[in-house]
Amino acid sequence: MDTTQTSRRQILVVGSSNTDMVIKAAHLPRPGETILGGTFFMNPGGKGANQAVAIARLGGSVTFICKTGSDIFGHQSQQLFEEEGINTSYVFSDSGNPSGVALITVDEKAENCIVVASGANANLLPSDLAKAEEAIEQADLILMQLEVPMETVCFVADIAWQKGKKVILNPAPAHPLPADLLRHLYLITPNETEAEMITGVKITDESSAGEAARLLSEMGVQHVIITLGSKGALIYSGGKAEMVPALKVEAVDTTAAGDVFNGALTVALSEGRSLKEAARFACKASAISVTRVGAQSSAPYRNEVDIFV
Repeated sequence: MDTTQTSRRQILVVGSSNTDMVIKAAHLPRPGETILGGTFFMNPGGKGANQAVAIARLGGSVTFICKTGSDIFGHQSQQLFEEEGINTSYVFSDSGNPSGVALITVDEKAENCIVVASGANANLLPSDLAKAEEAIEQADLILMQLEVPMETVCFVADIAWQKGKKVILNPAPAHPLPADLLRHLYLITPNETEAEMITGVKITDESSAGEAARLLSEMGVQHVIITLGSKGALIYSGGKAEMVPALKVEAVDTTAAGDVFNGALTVALSEGRSLKEAARFACKASAISVTRVGAQSSAPYRNEVDIFV
């Protein structure tokens, strides 16, 4: 622990910040159906914010770039980031748009459906990132998702690539990706749906996941990790595929499992671990997260992951 902490590198997260409004229900509603749900939670969320919080709790040194509204949700988010130990020097405030919100329903099997109103997230533009070039310069690893404009993601990836930085893209939610963006990535971490969207390969097993990963590699990405839910994660690097199994737990809410996985993965890589070691660490962190309700609130602390078997 001590050696990794002293050698840890700087992490930059660029992405979204939302407030999640969650209702637990027996099942997910069908079109036109109204159901009476159970418990209601209002939690901080957004893929970028979730990943930044996960990184901070796991001991990573992290700066977060996002845009929130000049409203109560935005002010609360800023305060929470600071309490988590995240560098908020580049959290921009948007006076013209509200903070992002997500409406989430979670069923009794821990599956969820989510609708996001992006708000200020959709207005995080390259012109904002141009003001934060120092943060890109100081970072060793840069983690992004797709809840902010694609032009912004491409802008950051291009600058980072020119500066020799390692860019990790969690391509969620699923979206086709420009060829130039793929060539500027050190690592991409899609789930089955996202990998199919990018490659056209329907993933049904380890073999098809390996084929999708191979195609992503041929598109120019240096390394690929496809997350396969309860099955674990498939690593593709140097022309070889390898599975890292998931840990078996009783899931109650999978809302931010992918975000915790990506945050933990980035922390482990910042400490000099191999892709396989980093994926194992990430699987442990995400396994803990699905045993808890909420997004950021489900992210484990470092000591919890270190003792988890």
